[in-house]
Amino acid sequence: MPKEIIKEIVAYTALVRRMGKDPCLFATHVSLFTAMFVCWQRNGFVQPFSVCRRELMVFSKIASVATYHKCIRDLDNNGYISYQPSYHPKTGSLIFWPGC
Repeated sequence: MPKEIIKEIVAYTALVRRMGKDPCLFATHVSLFTAMFVCWQRNGFVQPFSVCRRELMVFSKIASVATYHKCIRDLDNNGYISYQPSYHPKTGSLIFWPGC
């Protein structure tokens, strides 16, 4: 496995551990964060990467749009990601992964 991929997986693991200790976050946050990590991986770990709300909701098993927006806002506000929303239906929102 290339060193770049190992580095990203180690960083992801550290962030998930940090999330586990954060009393403000719940399983839905971790699930959404994991879905974003998979999207980032599929995009070749490129910064920033584009995401589609519907795809993230399906992958993370979040059924409510309100819950999705709350979780992504919480992740952004707590420094787990940097989120740049797109208000255009055909253009995905941008996610900047921390520490990159």
